[in-house]
Amino acid sequence: PDEQLDLDDGRWEDIHVVTGALKLFLRELPEPLVPFSHFDNTSQCPPALAEIQDLSLRGHCIRDLVLSLPPAHHDTMKVLFRHLCRVVEHKEENRMSVQSVAIVFGPTLLRPASEEGNMAMHMVFQNQVVEHILNHYGYIFPD
Repeated sequence: PDEQLDLDDGRWEDIHVVTGALKLFLRELPEPLVPFSHFDNTSQCPPALAEIQDLSLRGHCIRDLVLSLPPAHHDTMKVLFRHLCRVVEHKEENRMSVQSVAIVFGPTLLRPASEEGNMAMHMVFQNQVVEHILNHYGYIFPD
């Protein structure tokens, strides 16, 4: 059933409620925005991305990862990151820097199919990917 949402309702004034709802929605998708197969695919962009010292190569790897996403995932990511870039533009007022946004959204957008393995390495990978996409949005999502 189509539920009509009244955005004028006072409960939506708290940005934490809205952000929490967005994160919950993304976290409860059957598969994350970056599908498990893409996260686990070690042939193109391994979770050991942090080990790639060449920043240009790392950037190309992340762009290739995003470009290889299924269309619905890619388009959703483009809209979401356009919004997150706007959030970062107001970091002086909202205290949400690129690093803060990466910490908040990284684990929600990218996660392995199983919790096995090095969780610290996964967190570094998740944060680095989100930071890179935010810092290079125009390169990754050219209009």
